[in-house]
Amino acid sequence: MFNIPNHVRTAVDRLGGPTKTAHAASVSNATVHKWLNAGRIPNIDKALIIAATSNVDVQLLRGTR
Repeated sequence: MFNIPNHVRTAVDRLGGPTKTAHAASVSNATVHKWLNAGRIPNIDKALIIAATSNVDVQLLRGTR
């Protein structure tokens, strides 16, 4: 099987975990876990916040690259 990197996981880890990420983006922990499972952040506004605070390219978080 292929080992596809989960850039959302990288960003969440850089921010200190799901709870801190949820607080930074003003969303619930459940939402962050949905992002982690999907491997992408569908909401562009939230993706921009996470990208800016974690230093991960927003295109990687959105799954567009």
